[in-house]
Amino acid sequence: MNRKTTSLFGAAIALALALTACGGTGGGTGTKSTSPASSSNTDATIGIGSVYEPQNLDNTAGGGQGVTEAFNGNVYEGLFRLTDDGKVDNLLAKDFKVSPDGLTYTFTLRDGVKFHSGDPLTSADVKYSIEKVTAAGSQSARKSSFDVIKNIATPDDHTVTVTLSSKSISFVYNLSYIWIINDQAKNLATTEDGTGPYKLGTWKRGASLSLDRFPGYWGTAATNNQVVFHYYTDATALNNALLTNAVDVVTSEQSPDALAQFQNNSNYKVNNGHSTTKLLLAFNDRKAPFDKPLVRKAVTSAIDSKKLLNSIWGEYGTLIGSMVPPTDPWYEDLTKVNPYDLTLAKKELSDAGYASGFSFTLDTPNYDPHPTAATFIKSELAKVGITVKINVITADEWYTKVYKNRDFAATMQEHVNDRDVVWYGDPKFYWGYDNPQVTAWVKQAEESDTADGQTALLKKVNQQIAADAASDWLYLYPQIVVASSKLSGYPVNGLNSQFYAYGIKKS
Repeated sequence: MNRKTTSLFGAAIALALALTACGGTGGGTGTKSTSPASSSNTDATIGIGSVYEPQNLDNTAGGGQGVTEAFNGNVYEGLFRLTDDGKVDNLLAKDFKVSPDGLTYTFTLRDGVKFHSGDPLTSADVKYSIEKVTAAGSQSARKSSFDVIKNIATPDDHTVTVTLSSKSISFVYNLSYIWIINDQAKNLATTEDGTGPYKLGTWKRGASLSLDRFPGYWGTAATNNQVVFHYYTDATALNNALLTNAVDVVTSEQSPDALAQFQNNSNYKVNNGHSTTKLLLAFNDRKAPFDKPLVRKAVTSAIDSKKLLNSIWGEYGTLIGSMVPPTDPWYEDLTKVNPYDLTLAKKELSDAGYASGFSFTLDTPNYDPHPTAATFIKSELAKVGITVKINVITADEWYTKVYKNRDFAATMQEHVNDRDVVWYGDPKFYWGYDNPQVTAWVKQAEESDTADGQTALLKKVNQQIAADAASDWLYLYPQIVVASSKLSGYPVNGLNSQFYAYGIKKS
C-alpha cells in the first residue's frame, strides 16, 4: 500500500479545561515551534506545501480543513487563540470577567485593531461573528457548542456581554474557534475581511493561495513578507516540490517511505510533532445493521488496525481505540476493549443475528488514505462473511451525502480536532450515535465547576462509546512537518489543522 494520507474534516467542536481571565499576547507569540534562526529575511516569501486546498474561504459554509490551515490565526483571529501546544491565550479580547454564577461573560476588546478593509474592530463585529456560526443556515460543526448562548449584548464599541442559559466550562476555549469578521464583509466564500497579520493575496484554484503581510496589523508584524500555500494532489509531487525548492516546508508529510531522503540530508529538518487527527470507520448508528452495538463491535474486532497503520505509516502513528488522543486530559488506552479477534467477531455477529454476515456500502472519499484503507477493510471483513461495496466519492459529495443528508451506511473520514469526544453526546451528529447516558454525561461535564469534574465525566463518555463501538477509531495520525533547514519559527503539532505562518523566518 502507498503510505499517503490527507485530511478533510476541519470542523472544530471542543471541550476545554476551566480558564480564568489572564493577560493576552499579540500576534506571533505563544506558539510552540522551531527555534529562531540567527538571521532572517523579513522580505522573504515562504512557500508552504499542502494537500489541503480550501473548498471555499468561508469556514461556516463547508470551507473544510484547507481554509482552517491557511486562514486561522493568519487572516482571521478570534477573541482567543489556541496555541500549537494546546493552551488558550487572549487575542482580540484584552481581558474578560465571569459572573459568580458562571452565566455571564464580559469581554473587553483591544484598542486600535483594524480589519484589512480599514474598518475598526467593534463589539458589533464580535456579535455578528458569533451569530454567523450559530445561525440556522450555518454549516459549521462548531454550532452546537454555542447552544448555551442566551443573549449577546454590546453596551459599547469595546464591550461584549454574553449571557448563557447554563454553565459552560469550555466557553472561552470554544470561542478560540470563532473567527472575528467585519460585519460589513460580503462574498466571504471568495474574499475576506479579517484582523490577522496577513490579508488574502491571490487564490488560484487548484494551484495556490497567497497571503500578504498586512501593514496595518495591530500586533507584532509577521516575520516574512508573504506566504504562498501550494497545493498538491499526491505525496510524490509534494516531496518533489520540497526537494526542488518549489516550497520551503510541508505542513504534513504524506509519505513516510520518502522520509529517508530528508532525514539523511542536512538541507532539511524532519519534525515529528503531535497529532489530533483520527481516521474513522464511521457507522450510521441509526440504520440496520449498525444500529446494533454487537454488529459494530464485530466489525471493529474483524479489522487488524495495527496492520493497517503499519502498512500506511510504518513506525509512525498510534492506535488509540477511541475518539480521544493522548493529548486530551480524559485520554485512556482503550485499544483492548474491542481487540482484533476473528473468533470474537464471528461470535458477536452470530449473537447479533448475522451469523451468515451481511452486505453494506462503504462511502469513501477519493483521496488517500481512504481508498487504500477501504480496500484493506473490505478484505478484512470478507474473512467473517461481511461483503463491502466501496463507493468512492469526492470531498464535496461526501459533505452533501454523508455529513449533510446522512445518506450512508458507513463511511471513511478523518476528524482533526482535539477534545471532540463530545460529538458522541449529540444524537443529531452525522453518525447518529444515541446513548442518553452519554448525552447526559457530556452535558454534566460541560456544566462542571472544575476541570477534574469535567475530566472524570468525559472519561466515562470515552469508556462508554468504546464499549458500544460507536465508531471504529482505526488509528491516530502522526504529525510530520518537513522543512528546509533555512527555516525556523513554524508550528510542528498541527493542532486542529491550524498552521500559524506569521512566525516563520528564512535565513
